[in-house]
Amino acid sequence: MGFKNFRFQCLWRLFFIFLSLTATTYFLTQTKLYATVIIFVFIIALQLYNLFLYVQKTNIELKRFLESIRHSDFSTSFTRYESDVGFGDLYDEFNLVIKQFQKARSEKEEQYRYLQTVVQHIGTGLFAFKATGEIDLINNAARRLLKIPHARHIKQLQQSCPELAEKILQLRSGQKTLVKLYIENEFLQLTVYATEFVLHQQKYKLVSLSNIQSELEEKEMEAWQNLIRVLTHEIMNSITPISSLASTTTKIVGKHLDKFDHPSDAAEDFQDVLQAIQTIEKRSNNLLHFVQNYRKLTKIPAPDFKIFQISELFAQVNQLVRAQMQQFGIQYQCSIDPESLELTADPGLLEQVLLNLLKNAVEAVQGQTAPVVELDAGLDGTGRPFIRVSDNGYGIQKDAMKNMFIPFFTTKKEGSGIGLSLSRQIMRQHGGAIQVVSVPNEKTVFTLRF
Repeated sequence: MGFKNFRFQCLWRLFFIFLSLTATTYFLTQTKLYATVIIFVFIIALQLYNLFLYVQKTNIELKRFLESIRHSDFSTSFTRYESDVGFGDLYDEFNLVIKQFQKARSEKEEQYRYLQTVVQHIGTGLFAFKATGEIDLINNAARRLLKIPHARHIKQLQQSCPELAEKILQLRSGQKTLVKLYIENEFLQLTVYATEFVLHQQKYKLVSLSNIQSELEEKEMEAWQNLIRVLTHEIMNSITPISSLASTTTKIVGKHLDKFDHPSDAAEDFQDVLQAIQTIEKRSNNLLHFVQNYRKLTKIPAPDFKIFQISELFAQVNQLVRAQMQQFGIQYQCSIDPESLELTADPGLLEQVLLNLLKNAVEAVQGQTAPVVELDAGLDGTGRPFIRVSDNGYGIQKDAMKNMFIPFFTTKKEGSGIGLSLSRQIMRQHGGAIQVVSVPNEKTVFTLRF
């Protein structure tokens, strides 16, 4: 419509120019009205100049329109004025096209924001860097995993996690690897996957990081539970009849032994047999009790989640352990920051975990000149609650650290090796984790993270 209007404006101007030329030719050839001819020549010049200005204005407006498109400046608008004869429809078309571009650009920006939101909130760590090492993208999950609030270059990653940086630089597109890291008192096992792509003639490498530590612990605990379930079942089936027969035999031998009125060789033999059977019965019962303790690993009740203040839990625990602390002359410290800190968990199961950890701490500080045990709670850097049990005891040797939570493993002479395993399983049921950091003969810290 705008083009038709423009063509019409040009045609009528050309028509009047043609009429003026015809009139000029007539007056020049058929009359001697030279003044009239001069006037018509002047009119023709004005008409040509008007046509030139009209076409030139069209070119200017078209140029302005195309430049706004080229520079993505969609704030440009074309206003219709009364003096702009024939340009109104053209301006309307220009404005309509610009609005379409604005709409497309708005949709593109919305899609970009949507993609950014997904990338930043996804649970998998992601970051992309150029061939030069400059990090172009890093999401919140990657920052939390690697404990780096800001990262602009791969060199920053080399400083904090050199092993991970080396693996990432070695990975080729489509390759995957497993990396074990220990960052700020937290043990991580990361699956690292890399892919490469080209964008704007720049080569990028996109890396995804997933912490599978909790999944591995869960599978490990499940395997131990299955093993314990089979072993305890077989042992119970074998030991129970032995214990029952030993008890029955003890009663029978005891009755026969009572028939002897005076010492004799037969009486001594019966006495020896009775002691042997009683030993078998005692050891069988002890073994049954031992096996029943391990069956606890497969029969932990499901948590009864409640919202409660940690101060209430600590008050209950302190009431149970304070007398023991005073008995052994241990300096016991308890703190919560903030004091109103709340937790959603099973207070009964958590009490069992804390009592076990505090019992271990008390045993660990035996023999220290100034024994100290601390129980504290707070929020970590990501806003998640934690509870810590610390002591200045003999600590845990490096070789034993990796086996601390394995069932049956213990460094104590009379330990059963199920306390820490039970604690880890309880924390797994709460969707959390238990971690340990120890410096031999200085300090040991068990941390419950929720």
